[in-house]
Amino acid sequence: MNKYFNMTDKVYDVTEKYPELIDLFASKGFENLRNDFMRKTIGKTISVELALKSKHIDAESFEKEMLAIIEDKERAKDFSTGLEAVKVHSEDALYSVSGVLPCPIKMQIIEKMNSFVSAQDYKVNLDLQAATMGLGDIKTVIENSKSVDELDDVYMSAGFELFFDKKLMGRYMEDGSFSDITGVEHINEVFENDYIDLRDPKKRYTIIGVVPAIFMVNKEVLGDREYPRSWADLLKPEFENSVSLPVRDLDLFNAIMLGMNSMYGREGVEKLGKSLLSSMHPAQMVKNTNKSGKVAVTIMPYFFTWMAKEGGPLELVWPKEGAIISPIFLLTKTKSKDKIKPLVDFIFSSEMGEVLAGEGKFPTTVKGIDNKISKDQKFVWAGWDYLHNNDIGEELKELEKIFFAAQGGK
Repeated sequence: MNKYFNMTDKVYDVTEKYPELIDLFASKGFENLRNDFMRKTIGKTISVELALKSKHIDAESFEKEMLAIIEDKERAKDFSTGLEAVKVHSEDALYSVSGVLPCPIKMQIIEKMNSFVSAQDYKVNLDLQAATMGLGDIKTVIENSKSVDELDDVYMSAGFELFFDKKLMGRYMEDGSFSDITGVEHINEVFENDYIDLRDPKKRYTIIGVVPAIFMVNKEVLGDREYPRSWADLLKPEFENSVSLPVRDLDLFNAIMLGMNSMYGREGVEKLGKSLLSSMHPAQMVKNTNKSGKVAVTIMPYFFTWMAKEGGPLELVWPKEGAIISPIFLLTKTKSKDKIKPLVDFIFSSEMGEVLAGEGKFPTTVKGIDNKISKDQKFVWAGWDYLHNNDIGEELKELEKIFFAAQGGK
């Protein structure tokens, strides 16, 4: 028994109280629960326990999956409440900072940012949010702005669309309104070498870390198919309708679209679309070991791989071409350089680098930090030439259109 529900509760009651469980039930064969009418009629007549028996699903394992999803949602609520301590606004603040932080390390970053701000002898406006809360508010402000003066001094977030779209922040980059003020000549060796360099040659954008996308292969579902070791393998016909990827994680999804296009062009994006079977939260993906689900490969953030049970059917694969990365960008207003340089130096400090690399498995560009990445674990991304020479907002719209059209517009 747990504090959220009883297994003897009706399916309707449980899904009504915790609607985030509907996707889980559907993934186990209860697809009709996505229909609200069916959920209200059939769901009121059968308990969770009996529903699972009807599908020969192990109740104990399923209950653990339900709890993991509910508790993930509860942690997100706790985080939202905790943010109030760093959501500070003052008319006489020296500068302002906005950001959307990776969920697994949000609290550590918040604590360190809060400590830094508290130690200053001047006021700072902070508006830091969790990635689960989205970029909506920040995007709206940027979209409606008439000049750079209406924008914050510092932005910290993943997001190609937000920072490169010509209708959003992209329109303020050409004239030098934002620039890289770190003064850093060299970055971490895993991101400055003979095959990748995350230093912006135009010195406009700064990257402080990355979210790598890797594979988790379900060996029990794979069957006699050749083991996928690369992104190219996922484009083969035998993997059509066999892959799960985080479509709802827009930043990582966009990174995957751009990364696949850089490696295999529009055709590669189309074939990846054909491979998609489902879209789940990474926490659901790593627990989805049910053979009936037919998900042979899940594409997910590297961080979530720690959740896979040792000795279980899931096995981590670092793609041969490299893990596609969603960079965590730092944008700094050029005219505010003197005011915000101490903050930028702090963000690029070893202290912050350790939070990214050590506690969250988000490899950092901070030099001297051990990212625990071997030489054969490479990275893939669109590249500076591609980003600077294309309207990324329009590119993403076109790539998403190709991707979803390949799977019937789903």
